[in-house]
Amino acid sequence: MIELEGLTRVYQGGRGAVRAVDGLSLTVGNSEVFGLLGPNGAGKTTAIKMMTTLSRPDAGRCLVGGFDVVREPGKIRERIGVVPQENNLERELTARENLTIYAMLHRVRDAERRIEENLRRVDLWDRRDSVVTGFSGGMQRRLLLARALLAEPSVLFLDEPSIGLDPQIRRQLWDSIRKTRIDGRTVVITTHYIEEAEALCDRVGILCRGKLVALDSPENLKRSVGECVVEFIDAEGKLVQHIHRGRGEANADAAGEHNSSVTVRKTNLEDVFIKLTGERIE
Repeated sequence: MIELEGLTRVYQGGRGAVRAVDGLSLTVGNSEVFGLLGPNGAGKTTAIKMMTTLSRPDAGRCLVGGFDVVREPGKIRERIGVVPQENNLERELTARENLTIYAMLHRVRDAERRIEENLRRVDLWDRRDSVVTGFSGGMQRRLLLARALLAEPSVLFLDEPSIGLDPQIRRQLWDSIRKTRIDGRTVVITTHYIEEAEALCDRVGILCRGKLVALDSPENLKRSVGECVVEFIDAEGKLVQHIHRGRGEANADAAGEHNSSVTVRKTNLEDVFIKLTGERIE
């Protein structure tokens, strides 16, 4: 569904050229939920802006649904839905009015049915005639999702969909995102939340400073560095982490530390990122 080959975007800054996305190459399959994971500034949003025709690549190639983002942007816009990182809802209007305006602009057929269907999908039908200014942050993110699904896109792009939400509301949004898989569409998510990538994505591409440093399923990525992590606070008050291939090896390490603060846990995607880059995601 999506093909990236050497995709590059360069920005001119005060210290010269900055490669926000540097030679990104990957493919995303039909009906796949694919995640771009990395810290702020890794190039995730820049990559998604190129895939959604909002930013022009400086080099490389990007195809979405077989159409080129440079030569055929209109064809791509007809086939995608986007939940942007910034909230661009009309907050003085109701939920239904927001979706009605979007349906008119995008010439959505059978608009009333589609509006009801998608408001129900994100559990906002009972608030359809409420003004958006009275919505919580989580409700507004769910309304953005309902709006993006109105035109029945074959590819859905979610740029940091749960940013700024507390953990409980974040999980409610995840449930809404999972429901979009019923229709078999492709979903691309950018996130810096470890749990979000692990909970939603079939495969994850890890970005660091514009470069792709790893690409696989969450389980395979975690397995590649080890099964368990031993954590403890050393004499200088610093957090120390040892990654081990198996539970037995980790337990033996923990027993040998003689430290009341020692814990043993399963590896996560941040451990993969630290192992590959020496940095943290969150």
